[in-house]
Amino acid sequence: MIIFPCAKINLGLNVVSRRNDGLHDIETVFLPIPLTDALEIKCMDEQFPVEDACNLTISGISVFGNGEDNLVVKAYHLLAKDFELPRIYAYLHKRIPVQAGMGGGSSDAAYMIRLLNERFSLNMKQKEMEAYAGRLGADCAFFIASKPAFALGTGNILEPFNGLSEHLKGYYLTIVKPDIAVSTREAYSFITPKRPVKCCKDIVAKPVETWREELTNDFEAPIFSNYPTIAAIKEQLYSLGASFALMSGSGSAVFALFKERPVHIEQTFGHYYTAVMQL
Repeated sequence: MIIFPCAKINLGLNVVSRRNDGLHDIETVFLPIPLTDALEIKCMDEQFPVEDACNLTISGISVFGNGEDNLVVKAYHLLAKDFELPRIYAYLHKRIPVQAGMGGGSSDAAYMIRLLNERFSLNMKQKEMEAYAGRLGADCAFFIASKPAFALGTGNILEPFNGLSEHLKGYYLTIVKPDIAVSTREAYSFITPKRPVKCCKDIVAKPVETWREELTNDFEAPIFSNYPTIAAIKEQLYSLGASFALMSGSGSAVFALFKERPVHIEQTFGHYYTAVMQL
């Protein structure tokens, strides 16, 4: 059985407070986008001579760390504590850039929960799957439904954002990710939490052309200061005619929305990762 975990972008991201547990409360709009990994599972023969209950093979874009650290494997072991699961092979083909602020690892984990639930008839409803996913990462729960949402808390409190997909239909989304890895922990170390003047949910409901003046990502200023290459990408996207551009999540990917399909993206950004897709 195979499934296709999607990426997301953040339409605005504001870090509003630091919690007593050391985490941060945020406000953001999550938008799933048509860029996916591929995840397949197969049952393992009982006699197959490996110790791993979930034997993971990864292809495509390189992933940091070993198999046991991968969220796909962690998702399996999390469910295996409460459900009787057979040993499995898992095949993950990565197309979503890593350490990009696009939720690729979180999505893989959430879709593994969905895949195990369907394949082995665990009979979990959406809320139960979201609860498990939330134990693996702040934005993992979003990917259980993978529908536009306004997110609060650490990103785990989700309110459906109805009509957003229609609002953006027809726009061309461009992703540019330089060869820079920004860890979430590093990004948060630069932040002084504050409540925004206007909530990102209200801004996103307005025409895209108005977003540039109001829709912000609190990580941009400190990340751009430390990594000016990322700031330059955003400015180049505007120079190419983008209606709106912003760094996604804690970076380092920058996305842009164009009314018409942009040209010369690959030539402009050289060896950086680039992708163009219509919403």
